Amino acid sequence: MHIHPLECKRSIQETLALIKKTEMKIIEAHRKEYIISTDKDKLDILSIHKFLANETDWANGIPFNTLKTSIENSLNFGLYYKNKQIGFARIISDYSTIAYLGDVYVLKEYRGKGLSKWLINEIMEHPNLQGLRRWILLTDTAEWLYQKFGFTEIPNPELYMEKHNPNVYNRIDQTTVDNSDN
Repeated sequence: MHIHPLECKRSIQETLALIKKTEMKIIEAHRKEYIISTDKDKLDILSIHKFLANETDWANGIPFNTLKTSIENSLNFGLYYKNKQIGFARIISDYSTIAYLGDVYVLKEYRGKGLSKWLINEIMEHPNLQGLRRWILLTDTAEWLYQKFGFTEIPNPELYMEKHNPNVYNRIDQTTVDNSDN
């Protein structure tokens, strides 16, 4: 098979564009004494863990090291008031076709100030998350917030499948695979 030189050049240009797109620059947005930052070094992982492990249904009991690994492998958005971590969200993505929005929270005492809307807006505007075919999120709260950014219920839920272990963080109930039939 012979590849025309122009096709090869186009492929190189597309590859370089993709590499440039996935370069992660630290992004910060400021609003008075509030900051949203993608700088992992600013994250207060202990604070994030305390909230997610104790105040949420979706990550209740999450082990610290599990959370730390998830943060290391995500695009993270920290929300701060006077350098204190007051909110968080993270994105899992291939940066070209799909993104999963998860672990979104704002501490109770800072809610009602438009901060969650600002946080989601900063996420949706992030340069590495543009042109995606699909965004995914699971929520049973704040649907009104996500709807403002174009999220809708799944139109064909019969196409959706998942493998879910709600007890994965509960060491007593942790499931194991039975290989006795092999």
